[in-house]
Amino acid sequence: MAVDVAERVQALVQFFEQLQRSDLPRLSQLYAAQAYFKDPFNEVRGPAQIERIFEHMYEALDQPHFVVTDRVLQDQQCFLVWEFRFRFRRFDRRTWQAVRGSSHLQYDDQGLVVYHRDYWDAAEELYEKIPGVGAMMRWLRRQANR
Repeated sequence: MAVDVAERVQALVQFFEQLQRSDLPRLSQLYAAQAYFKDPFNEVRGPAQIERIFEHMYEALDQPHFVVTDRVLQDQQCFLVWEFRFRFRRFDRRTWQAVRGSSHLQYDDQGLVVYHRDYWDAAEELYEKIPGVGAMMRWLRRQANR
């Protein structure tokens, strides 16, 4: 019997939108044993390594959470558009931040994620929000656009 990828995508979206630190061990129920994960800072294989990335997220940020705003599904792959919302723990602790990005996901025949690549602009979406670094990044952007 074929796996309904749309159902698996919905389960993954629900998992990430409701994600709590205590849910991280459940990643192994959603990702294949050799699943590939890449974002602007990480490139790893397997649920245990992916779990470490999200564990670090909870150590570094306050109240991190995802909001999926759109999805495109075709065969055994999906493209998600999302906002990642959080507050810094060390800089401006009061202001909510939002990083906008997307994820390309591919599923295997068992309905597990085998490929997860996140696309987002670290300079614009993160570095420009950090005091000191942000001013330098905005200056560099202006210089590059001259």
